[in-house]
Amino acid sequence: MTESDVEVIPKKYLTMIFAFTAALGLAFYISWSIMFDTWFDVGVYTITVVLMGFGIIGFLLYSMED
Repeated sequence: MTESDVEVIPKKYLTMIFAFTAALGLAFYISWSIMFDTWFDVGVYTITVVLMGFGIIGFLLYSMED
């Protein structure tokens, strides 16, 4: 078995982690906006975009077949 055949973390777990990250970004935006009544806040957008961006891109990359 070569070094490239060994997976440190299985693909299905990474796919779930990235999907959770995207969901966490959306949940953060909605919960922060409800709690503080700030639906148009650049700081909240920044955190949301980073979380959802990593989540969606990672999910798409790891859900592709080899």
